[in-house]
Amino acid sequence: MVCPGFIDIHGHVDLDEYCGELSLRQGITTTVGGNCGASPLDIDAFFTLQEKNGFIINQAEFIGHSIHLRNSVGAIDPLKPATPEQLSRMEYLVEKGFEDGACGLSLGLGYAPGSSNEEVLRLSRIAARYGRIVAVDTRMLTGTDMYSLVEAISIARQTGARIQISHLVYQYGTGVVDEALAVINRARSDGMDIRFDSGMYTPWATHIGAALFNEDYMETNGWDLKDILVVTGQYNGKRLNQEIYRELRDSAPHTAVVVFTGIEEEIYLALNHPFAMPSTDTGAYAPGEGHPQIAGSFPRYFKKMVTERYQLNLMEAVRKATLLPAETLGLDCKGRLREGMDADVVVFDIHTIADKADFGLPDAPPVGIDYVFVNGRLAIDRGNLVDTHAGKAVRCIKPMYDYQI
Repeated sequence: MVCPGFIDIHGHVDLDEYCGELSLRQGITTTVGGNCGASPLDIDAFFTLQEKNGFIINQAEFIGHSIHLRNSVGAIDPLKPATPEQLSRMEYLVEKGFEDGACGLSLGLGYAPGSSNEEVLRLSRIAARYGRIVAVDTRMLTGTDMYSLVEAISIARQTGARIQISHLVYQYGTGVVDEALAVINRARSDGMDIRFDSGMYTPWATHIGAALFNEDYMETNGWDLKDILVVTGQYNGKRLNQEIYRELRDSAPHTAVVVFTGIEEEIYLALNHPFAMPSTDTGAYAPGEGHPQIAGSFPRYFKKMVTERYQLNLMEAVRKATLLPAETLGLDCKGRLREGMDADVVVFDIHTIADKADFGLPDAPPVGIDYVFVNGRLAIDRGNLVDTHAGKAVRCIKPMYDYQI
């Protein structure tokens, strides 16, 4: 099969070489970073560095609100709203990010649960005015909380912005995906443009220092320490106990952990939706560390959805991984095989494509992907990495949709 290069609409590659290589080996030719409210503050400097040095794949970037942007203006307490002065400074930085080519605004409300409605709406109005999408990692209060999804959709209702719900199954794959899809469908029937991405796993990864792992929050969600696996650092491969939990929260808050939760069938239910897109939620890890999503997501998507479960035909599966994210982000030259388009191309065998990564072996490369071209240059040749500088910076300059409210 020959198709456009896959577009990973939710990742955290952010110029990490090894992370970029693992994405390329999956057939991903364009990654979108800055998700979950965490991004470089200087978008122009980020793109300029890639334009100067090249990179293994193409990169677009969101400007993230909830971590580095808030911290940069002094809103360092994730449980408290920004002051009016801090919010004004954030507005300036978000607007500058869009002028420099950020493809949208990302909100990681679970990482800054104290963010006020005012700061969320004022920044989202800027995104709407620039014709950029707002990606929302929702403010989950419990594993079955629908208010957080309604809140995300209310951003579209109040600002006119288009909304992309981040990693839907990681948020709502605990028995409420049906309800979440019903909420999304109702919003779309009311004229709001709501889309979402989802990975191919139910266990999800983040850092142990996040507000999500406060004891009260964990109790509310019913998470046991034994259900949380450390995937980086000295305790890599160990389940949490009270001693390790305390040590990491106090001394190594950036340690990555995986929470084992969710219902696998809800992955397939979510990705059947016409406006669902596969994603990796990948991030920068050392070899041998991390979540298998970093190496297996897209091959697993095609294997599960097309050849094993027959839930998508091949053309629809390709559309969701190529054209749909390109249209969502306004990338007019990607996601299509046509004269004049960027020559990002994947050649794969639908009968053999499969993921090999697993917990304990998270970066095992997939099989069945024969060739990957990035901007017309051969980057993967029968599993061999042959070009590590073909990727380009993807600056979004023109509006991707008309602002109306």
